[in-house]
Amino acid sequence: MRDPLSKKIQTIEPSGIRKFFDIVSEMKDAISLGVGEPDFDTPWHIREEGIYSLEQGRTFYTSNSGLKELKEEIARYLERRFQLSYDAKDEIMVTVGGSEAIDGALRAMLDPGDEVLLPQPSYVSYEPCITLADGVPKIIELQEKDNFKLTKQQVLDAVTEKTKVLIMPFPNNPTGAIMTREDLKDIVDVVLEHDLYVISDEIYSELTYGSNHVSIASFPGMRDRTIVINGFSKSYAMTGWRLGYACGPKVILKEMLKIHQFAIMCAPTTSQYAAVDALRNGDDDVVRMRTAYNQRRNFLMKTFRDMGLPCFEPFGAFYVFPCIKQFGMTSDEFASRLLQEEKVAVVPGTAFGKCGEGFLRISYAYSIEDLKVALERMNRFIQRIR
Repeated sequence: MRDPLSKKIQTIEPSGIRKFFDIVSEMKDAISLGVGEPDFDTPWHIREEGIYSLEQGRTFYTSNSGLKELKEEIARYLERRFQLSYDAKDEIMVTVGGSEAIDGALRAMLDPGDEVLLPQPSYVSYEPCITLADGVPKIIELQEKDNFKLTKQQVLDAVTEKTKVLIMPFPNNPTGAIMTREDLKDIVDVVLEHDLYVISDEIYSELTYGSNHVSIASFPGMRDRTIVINGFSKSYAMTGWRLGYACGPKVILKEMLKIHQFAIMCAPTTSQYAAVDALRNGDDDVVRMRTAYNQRRNFLMKTFRDMGLPCFEPFGAFYVFPCIKQFGMTSDEFASRLLQEEKVAVVPGTAFGKCGEGFLRISYAYSIEDLKVALERMNRFIQRIR
């Protein structure tokens, strides 16, 4: 028999996040600090709207690009929160999570051989999606000495005549790094000078601490060369509802919608009705959850200092990225031993790129009680291996 599989798909490794959680699911008394999922229930008023939509029999397909009502609410939300202006009809598309929007944007924009600048460590989907779209990932290794921010010089060193797209993964998963307005200004200069396009993944835009999120699309000259990706999973604790959106110039959204039409049809109808209520009535929920995450963030940073574990202070998302280089183990070895010996699951930094070696991703989207128990176990492990 001939090989039934595509050579391209065989070159792509499975997600490095999943390995440990297959083990955790069968391990009694294990605590997982690895999943990037809010521990909060979806706020009741949002769930109630979803229930009401079912009771009303709203179980039909929506238009391919999403409910008109929802797209209008997204447009209003982006304007009031981030000073971004989009036409709800032609410049906003509702997707099945932010991940579909990432995939659709890359497939709509890349020709074979086009280069994509990809800062790492970063979300696991970017690199395989670039490859699946026949693009060429050009990795930019973010540095702890730069607070894991992307610098102008790094982009200049990586850009070539084949470069077409820059991915901006901020606030960042896994490091928690953010880009301030001043940081972004330097990147904008390079983007405009080299005629690049940007895919800005802003799924954690509501989860920043100490300063408000700034979108690169809000800078002069950037709106028409940026696809902004966002969604409801992180801000509103709606991971299982599978709902995201993409915003950008009509010429790009038109082609993304074509892919969406043939691959997906439309995002879940019930989720879309619930999301309308989230945008209209969910601001207080976002503040409440962000406050809780910030308390957990501060708790983890203090605990790491007490146990002598160096860690860059994150100002976005709900992850910390402590350094474990002092222990002479790879990230995978450390995470494996921590799981087997103390029943605490974390994610090796290498799951987010090779430059994540020597680091761990720990999520604080868990209760303080669980975090305390897990860090007591982790401290016991660290004192034993020192």
